[in-house]
Amino acid sequence: MQVILGYKPVISPKVIETSVKGYIWSNENEFGVPVIRVDGYHSTWPPRRIMLRDYVNTLRRLYEEIGFDVMITHSTLWNGPEDAAKFVLWVRALMAEWLLQKPLTFCHMPHYQPPDPTHYSLIERCYREAWNRLVFPQIFRTADLILCTTPLEEEDMLRLGARREQIHLYPGGVDSEFIDNAAREPEKILEQYNIPTDVKLVSYVGTIEERKNPLAVVRAAKLLTDRRDIHFVIAGAPSNQHEKVLRESRGLHNLSYIGRLNDEEKVALMKKSYLNIIMSRMEALGITQLEFMYCGVPVVTSAVGGQRWLVRDGIDGIHVRGPEDYRGAAAAIRRLAEDQELHDKMSENARSRAQQFTLQNLTEGLLQRLKKLYT
Repeated sequence: MQVILGYKPVISPKVIETSVKGYIWSNENEFGVPVIRVDGYHSTWPPRRIMLRDYVNTLRRLYEEIGFDVMITHSTLWNGPEDAAKFVLWVRALMAEWLLQKPLTFCHMPHYQPPDPTHYSLIERCYREAWNRLVFPQIFRTADLILCTTPLEEEDMLRLGARREQIHLYPGGVDSEFIDNAAREPEKILEQYNIPTDVKLVSYVGTIEERKNPLAVVRAAKLLTDRRDIHFVIAGAPSNQHEKVLRESRGLHNLSYIGRLNDEEKVALMKKSYLNIIMSRMEALGITQLEFMYCGVPVVTSAVGGQRWLVRDGIDGIHVRGPEDYRGAAAAIRRLAEDQELHDKMSENARSRAQQFTLQNLTEGLLQRLKKLYT
């Protein structure tokens, strides 16, 4: 279901309010599948989150209309997982009384971020801890499967009360069909943004925000101004580190800051890159890194969160000593620029690893697991 993107409703709330069922169907979207749009609002607790309005009743009406048999909720700190658990328990109670016969499978994908004091303010951390203590136990008692992005998240879920038999590893997948068919002439991205063609590109793709820490990429670039064969590219939508990145990158001849890219342009940049660099302070997994790896691009990473599992140190890329180790990142880039054989081996490994995590493979694995629940 889609509710609100950013701070702008994707559809007028009045349209939902005047609908008979409290939701509408829409086929006009980038996904190519029907989308159910429902009403939502910005909450004050937890702050800045989007909540679904009258969600249990909405699920009841949808269940009566289309008779879905699998429901997957995503993320934490909103009412979707909790209300979904309530709805599932209600359906199962009706089944116990022989008023319903069709089983309903409930899966939750936490995309969990531990309430680390180094990443969150005290108030935000307390919001997260309260949600975890209140809602996770209810989800664990109700859910058939907990879909974890990494084994690290799996251990977090077990520590918080999930059962081992509930866990199913489900990393975010690569849309291999799109990447294979997009950007058939990737060199055009270089001409479009006036990027040198006779260099090894070290690319960052992501929002220009503190959490992603592209400022460390700029600082690594400063340490490599002597290398005319290495050029950095930073691409992404402006956010709360935008001004710092602009200021520190000003005058650097070995760095191009090209702003937001569309999906086609992003794939083109990936296909032309020699290395990917990510110096995040926090990452659950790193879909962008998975996409670079699918294109055969090794990754230099701060190795936080799921990154230290996704990117194998010395195999698919190089781990540095955390998000502020831009000196280590510069040294890793220099090393891989000078050792073509090592780079090529990592490129091959990265491509092979990413091919395990295509959307097709992951979805087929999940379908097989769901089928086993009914046998």
